[in-house]
Amino acid sequence: MATPTTKPTSDRKLSKLEGIKERSNFLREPVATEILQDTTHFSADAVQILKFHGSYQQDNRDNRVKGQDKDYRMMLRTRNPGGYIPPQLYLTLDRLADEYGYQNLRVTTRQGFQLHGILKKNLKASIAAIVNSMGSTLGACGDLNRNVMAPPAPFKNRPEYDLAWTYADNIADLLAPQTGAYYEIWLDGEKAISAEEAPEVKAARSRNGNGTVFHDKEEPLYGERYMPRKFKSCVTVPGDNSVDLYSQDLSFVVITDENGELQGFNVLAGGGLARTHNKEETFPRLADEIGYVEKSQFYDVLKAIVATQRDYGDRVNRRHARLKYLLHDWGVEKFRRTVEEYFGQPLQPFKPLPEFKYEDFVGWHEQGDGKLFLGLFVQNGRVSDREGWTLKTALRQIVEKFSLPMRLTPHQNILLYEIEPEQRPEIDRILKENGIQSAEDLDGIDRLSMACPALPTCGLAITESERAIPDILGRIRQLLDRVGLPNEEFVVRMTGCPNGCARPYMAELGFVGRAPGIYQLWLGADPHQTRLAELYLDRLSIDNLEAELEPLFVYFKKDRKPGERFGDFCHRVGFDALRQFTETYDPSSLKPKRKERHRIRIYDRVYDRLKADSQRLGKPMLALASEAIDKYLDELSIAQNSEDNQ
Repeated sequence: MATPTTKPTSDRKLSKLEGIKERSNFLREPVATEILQDTTHFSADAVQILKFHGSYQQDNRDNRVKGQDKDYRMMLRTRNPGGYIPPQLYLTLDRLADEYGYQNLRVTTRQGFQLHGILKKNLKASIAAIVNSMGSTLGACGDLNRNVMAPPAPFKNRPEYDLAWTYADNIADLLAPQTGAYYEIWLDGEKAISAEEAPEVKAARSRNGNGTVFHDKEEPLYGERYMPRKFKSCVTVPGDNSVDLYSQDLSFVVITDENGELQGFNVLAGGGLARTHNKEETFPRLADEIGYVEKSQFYDVLKAIVATQRDYGDRVNRRHARLKYLLHDWGVEKFRRTVEEYFGQPLQPFKPLPEFKYEDFVGWHEQGDGKLFLGLFVQNGRVSDREGWTLKTALRQIVEKFSLPMRLTPHQNILLYEIEPEQRPEIDRILKENGIQSAEDLDGIDRLSMACPALPTCGLAITESERAIPDILGRIRQLLDRVGLPNEEFVVRMTGCPNGCARPYMAELGFVGRAPGIYQLWLGADPHQTRLAELYLDRLSIDNLEAELEPLFVYFKKDRKPGERFGDFCHRVGFDALRQFTETYDPSSLKPKRKERHRIRIYDRVYDRLKADSQRLGKPMLALASEAIDKYLDELSIAQNSEDNQ
């Protein structure tokens, strides 16, 4: 096939960011100059280039005071293909959080860590420490390939899982920026010791492949303008949708034979979730099936798809710049033909696959080699210490004592692995002493939930998300109990804006920030994240949560099929039926269960402290009070038993 010759031209002016990238001297300026200046923040142009280095400039919006400078802080995001965190890197991140950050870490929805609250003057030391601990932040943000996702489960008796990890690493290496800017700025030109690239990755980077490579540029795959927008990719195995593969720009599915030998990969492309309110031309979209490639063709197909988006993606309108819009505008056939021109031959037909299932891997599991792994639920990914729940302390103690690696999950949880069976009792003891619930004690609504950080650190946030969702989940649970669905669970996700960082458009029940205290309500996604949700309500005041959800849950209980999940029910009956039932629903038809109210009086000073902590931690006063009293009664019982046994 011929090399693509008709590249896009435009008589419209390219977006401002295209010029900033082109003038940056391959991500050097103005960051290299401004990091040496004694200022609290970077310029607007530097902020855009700083993203490629893995950092966003933010300000703590809780600390904004009219007439005063903003409380500028940097957020650092790590790049960890497949979510891999070696023990020395975790301990470094834990230390940096205490020394330079907000004393906590946050697991992202792309299997990395975010470190919030870093002052500009401490940014260089933080990045250098991460790199010297076998980590990186390069390419965790910006217009290039972001962190490559893969199933986090360390199944040693299932070779396809190891293959997914290997190829996630190789994609990350191939598509990593090749500019020396990162090491020049943050490590004074010294390139840290890191794992050696696979020979096939090096070969693929220099192999032309019908126009996929620039041989005269410092960035052979990206050029001086990099990608039109961020580019998200993953590798998974048949049946495992722990990675939300349909939401990715590019997804590969490992195909093996009956002996576990790699044969090739199914290829999907064009997924993406970000949208903008009141801009109907922006929308969430699922990835399409593109084809199948033999294992020997993997890197050339990868480069062909990247080159297609690099050369034909919209560089004028950034809202229209993601790969999903190229697929939407062109259609699958034209997209496939263009990829084949870069690839040099036709793609093979997509191979049949089993149904994909979501799995969070929380709890204890066998690796398949005699060792164990443990999945820890981390609500909204926030690794912190608070009264009665000190996960940050527990993880530090476990990693220091046993030197265990971890894998971060696409749903903001943490897997510790390579655990010897005899180590399990001590790990369980540490977790229990630090108030960490076992998998069996978790509420299913909490366990399946996700939320983005939103306020106070995200500049795009319209309303609360992470700080609001614990109370909202509690209210949903109480409502389910009230309508007679006490054991029901489904996927709930929340974001403080429409960009969809916590993937609410793939949730059975999704909340998308619309205005302060106001959310869109999205319903009907598949519980295994293979079908998009749809917009049900454009404006839901969170104060009216119960009034809006009660008729939906009552209808669900009344007309569901055996074993049917809430998202599948909403999709099956349709929104017209949901709205009709809601309009005719009589709240008085639901007989309220008599619930004895327990009242106790407390001192004013205790109430004031409880209220302050409730606001600070984003937890209901009832929950904090109940936890404290429960802990006190447990300690009282232990003391009493001790006296009785003496």
